[in-house]
Amino acid sequence: MDTDRNEHQIIRKDARACFVESLNDSFQFGKVHFGFATYDMKRPEGQRQTNSVHIYMAVDEFLELCRKLCSGELRYMMNQRVKEGNKEPLYKCLGGTSAEKLAKINRSRPDGMSLSRTAELVCGKNGNFLFAASSGPGETNKTGLIVPRFGNSPENHVSVSLTYENFSGLMLTTKAHYEAWLSAWYARQTESKKETPPKLERIPAQPKENVLEPVYSVEPGYGAVAMF
Repeated sequence: MDTDRNEHQIIRKDARACFVESLNDSFQFGKVHFGFATYDMKRPEGQRQTNSVHIYMAVDEFLELCRKLCSGELRYMMNQRVKEGNKEPLYKCLGGTSAEKLAKINRSRPDGMSLSRTAELVCGKNGNFLFAASSGPGETNKTGLIVPRFGNSPENHVSVSLTYENFSGLMLTTKAHYEAWLSAWYARQTESKKETPPKLERIPAQPKENVLEPVYSVEPGYGAVAMF
């Protein structure tokens, strides 16, 4: 990972020759960014990364996964899957970049297809999780969802083994950072909307009304009488 990306790192969990990290650089887009990578320490420095997949999970999906984690529902689901021998993912995320968008940023694939990115949370051995991410050719359907078309042969694949506690640490630490970012965002919005105190304007002097002077009429036998 480059220096700029490391500056956005929230937390990283390592397994054997691989890791998954969460980053805070996509909160403003309503996404939680997870970076998956494998590496080979036998390679020269700067060339050790062998696979890399970036997953952008929608915030609402992320928070729902955290809810299941905190309530114990996820642990119950895991135990049921293991008991039944069910290999269905506990969670699956589909995403990627359409062929049209890739073309706009001059990064079109040689096959002209969309880039599919998937992430799955599956039961591992001894009560562990496997948090796996894959990428490869995909196809955009009518609803805009990018469906993977790489079968069992993704171009990039990273599978990180995590204990229940390690997975909890990854998710809940990321959740705390998202909530802190959201609070700061609301604070900035409130501050920017504060109106400056209204300036006191000097009210110009109003012109005096034209008051008719009383007219006096002098008649024989009478004194002066004001006539209005």
